[in-house]
Amino acid sequence: MHAPPADTPALPPQQSAAPARTDGRPTPAATASAGRSEPPWWTWAVVSGLLLLYATLSLRTHERLQSHSFDLAIFEQAVRSYAAGHLPVSEVKGPGFPLLGDHFSPVLALLAPAYWIWPSARTLLVAQAALVAVSALPLMRWAHRALGTAAGVVVGLAYGLSWGIASGVGFDFHEWAFAVPLLACSLAALGQGRPRAAVLWALPLLLVKEDMGLTVAVIGLLAAWRAGKGGRRLGIAAAVAGVAGAALAVVVVLPAFNPGGGYFYVGYVDGDGSGRSLGQLLYAATIGLVTPEVKVTTLVMLLAPTLFLAVRSPLVLVAVPTLLWRGFSEYESHWGTGFHYSLILMPILFAAFVDALQRRGTTTAGLRRHLLGAAGVCVLLLPSHSLGQLFQPLFWKADPRVAVAHRVMDRIPDGATVQASDRLVPHLVHRTSVSLFGWPDSRPNPEWILVDTRVAPELRWPLDALDEAVALAEARSRGYRTVANESGFVLLSRTR
Repeated sequence: MHAPPADTPALPPQQSAAPARTDGRPTPAATASAGRSEPPWWTWAVVSGLLLLYATLSLRTHERLQSHSFDLAIFEQAVRSYAAGHLPVSEVKGPGFPLLGDHFSPVLALLAPAYWIWPSARTLLVAQAALVAVSALPLMRWAHRALGTAAGVVVGLAYGLSWGIASGVGFDFHEWAFAVPLLACSLAALGQGRPRAAVLWALPLLLVKEDMGLTVAVIGLLAAWRAGKGGRRLGIAAAVAGVAGAALAVVVVLPAFNPGGGYFYVGYVDGDGSGRSLGQLLYAATIGLVTPEVKVTTLVMLLAPTLFLAVRSPLVLVAVPTLLWRGFSEYESHWGTGFHYSLILMPILFAAFVDALQRRGTTTAGLRRHLLGAAGVCVLLLPSHSLGQLFQPLFWKADPRVAVAHRVMDRIPDGATVQASDRLVPHLVHRTSVSLFGWPDSRPNPEWILVDTRVAPELRWPLDALDEAVALAEARSRGYRTVANESGFVLLSRTR
């Protein structure tokens, strides 16, 4: 139990007050009671500022036609399904594809009420901005109580502006946005000696995504280790629930909904489906976790914002399941620092950072050096990731092709079936049944085809320029006629 702060009534005779710190920072004994106080005004200022930054980045990216069918359109189709009162399906994944056979993310249903009010991809982007921004609050409050106001401010800003957060917010929307505040609250509670609260915050992670079950299991084990005898059972029960939840999702729920049966993403581990030999498995589980070198680079990048102090806290163990499946995967995007794959690791690492600083009990000068170092790394890495775009003039320059794209899209009637280029799909989800042009599993013979033929070669997907031209010619040979051809946007309509 933590001792109450100094302004509480006198302690009973059998207890004694903890001595005050000489460096002006709150004592660890004061943090439990302080946890019941209102957050300082500046914590809400930081959260509001981060929300504004994230929303601006996401919405401006979307407005510039830089969002994608994979994954923003898929998630919007899921939320649109829930808003319509049925289980989630995605035309982008395939005709009527049941998304509960792809990933187990029923938490997305929470966005349905917001989608009723504002049926748009922007609903998801703003929701993600809010979820990620508010995740800074428990980390700031913990750092403030344990280490002082300056630590709270630096931790909040360094975390909120960290490259892992920026990469996640800058690339569409993902269900992991729900995991970020849950992880921050859970680990902040665990670091402050409240294992029961840590478990209660962690258990909803089972509804975010199937991989979160093992993360819950580690949190449960840490809670059991830190709890007294009476609370140990709860931690062990959470660990069992985490493993059981992950197994149930992967072995039962996902295969039951997946049209092909089985769990699709096992192929990222199993390669071509023929299975790995024992030697290959041993290699993948040892040397393969640190080769190629991009995996080590990513690990260094993850720890750098915490000055590698995160490894001194047992809370860093919560990151191990995610790091293991990423390293074990054969999908190269899982290895690097791009996309959203480091989003859920940042609250874990910064919680471990605060815990390590709290455990070290450094002097004021030492704490100041650590905080300045963390802030310096954050500033150094900021320009190279998504938030750095906010400071580039090109990001704010108006592109006349955007207005042309929307004018052409407006010619497609509501409720129509459409195939469209990758970056046009998210702008049609809210009012059409849209799939991806050139994707082999897209719904065949749509009523409309819309293609942006001027996409830069390095950004083209899934077709290169030659294959795209061939596909358009084939569509015309099947009876599609050209309705519009403006600034590289080609709109075809099926002849009735």
